[in-house]
Amino acid sequence: MRNLLRFIQQNGNFLLFLLLEAVAFLWLVNEQKYQQSTFLSSSNTVIASVNSALSDMNEYFHLSSVNESLSAENARLRRQVDELQNIVEREQERDSVYLYAHLQWQYIPAKVVDMETSSQHNYLVLNKGERDGVGVGQGVMSSDGIVGVVGAVNQYYAQVVPIIHPKMRLSCRLQSSSQAGFLQWTGPSAHYAYLTDIGRHISVEKGDSVMTSGLTNLFPENIPIGVIEDVSIKEGDTYYTLLVRLTTDFGRLRYVQIVTNPLKSEQDNVRTAS
Repeated sequence: MRNLLRFIQQNGNFLLFLLLEAVAFLWLVNEQKYQQSTFLSSSNTVIASVNSALSDMNEYFHLSSVNESLSAENARLRRQVDELQNIVEREQERDSVYLYAHLQWQYIPAKVVDMETSSQHNYLVLNKGERDGVGVGQGVMSSDGIVGVVGAVNQYYAQVVPIIHPKMRLSCRLQSSSQAGFLQWTGPSAHYAYLTDIGRHISVEKGDSVMTSGLTNLFPENIPIGVIEDVSIKEGDTYYTLLVRLTTDFGRLRYVQIVTNPLKSEQDNVRTAS
């Protein structure tokens, strides 16, 4: 209290000046119509700006729940697309062999909680694990394209080996010719990889799409992987060197779908039978 009185005593003239300024301002606003309307207009503008900023902040903090909902919806819609594709093919062929042609794939929505995409040993960590039905060897994809393969899993989390890892070798094909090859990443950019094993007798052009081949039990066929950005071949070489720009932007990746294949063990058994 003593400090407050001392402050008032030392700054009395300045405080009196501020009080008189406030009284004069209020009198001016209340008595003069033009100033009053100007003041109200300015106040409304400020209030509207504040409300808009608060609304934007509220929407921003709700983006996480919205994105999770969209990821789950993408998984559900992808399942419906597989069901419809199955019906169409069965009707076209009139053969029960197509009954389970696409229904073998199921999708688990997940969120990326950790990642490394700027080294030779890149990885992603997802917030789904064994309790959610996730297992080693399952494919991972996003709304843009292929992400990678689950390499390790515990009860609550899964670690993914992405396609931008030197140990990944993914079966794929050119959309224009259906020619199959393998996608390999040599670094350092997370935006590019190489398509190998495409012979020089195949017609390849820049802009050709690279899709999953469907020749493995990791992914359905025709899922986007990338686009051919450069075509080259050396004199005497048998195969092209094809630079692929990946459709998945790992720097912005947040939500994915884990691809589960209930028939995987059956397919593996057939492959190893011989």
